[in-house]
Amino acid sequence: MVQFAVNTHRLDPYKNFKFRVKWDNIYVAGLSKMSAIKRTTETIEWREAGGPSVIRKMPGRTKFEPITFEVGLTHDPQLMSWADQVNTPRGDAAMSLKNYRKEVTVEVLNMQAVPVIEFTLHRAWVSEFQALPEMDANANAVAISTLKIEYEGFSVSDALRELIET
Repeated sequence: MVQFAVNTHRLDPYKNFKFRVKWDNIYVAGLSKMSAIKRTTETIEWREAGGPSVIRKMPGRTKFEPITFEVGLTHDPQLMSWADQVNTPRGDAAMSLKNYRKEVTVEVLNMQAVPVIEFTLHRAWVSEFQALPEMDANANAVAISTLKIEYEGFSVSDALRELIET
């Protein structure tokens, strides 16, 4: 069993409800849920005509699944501002070719709200934005906006190390 290198007493993995997301060095306000960061590599199967009757396999194209953020409705214009850089009501000429792609940072926090792992999503852009959910006067819920992003890879920061827990 792999244990934590610094906190050798610890056996529990990090929780999935302590995280935060930022781009342009601004944290997303009201973020409540995020879908998985996922990479899939297709398999190429081939067989040499005169060789043994064995199918060989090798890696093919790699794709990154889109990520959806669920955010409680607030006055923060960050989501709509980014979505408008890809498709704006002001027309195609108003699209920002320079700024529509962003580096998105996802920080996993420990129970003391200290970042312990940091993922960076590269060349991300908004493919879908839901500004306002279906409203229901009989519901007892938070109004949730959603932002779906596409990205072209991710990396894990070497800057964050396992901290000594108190």
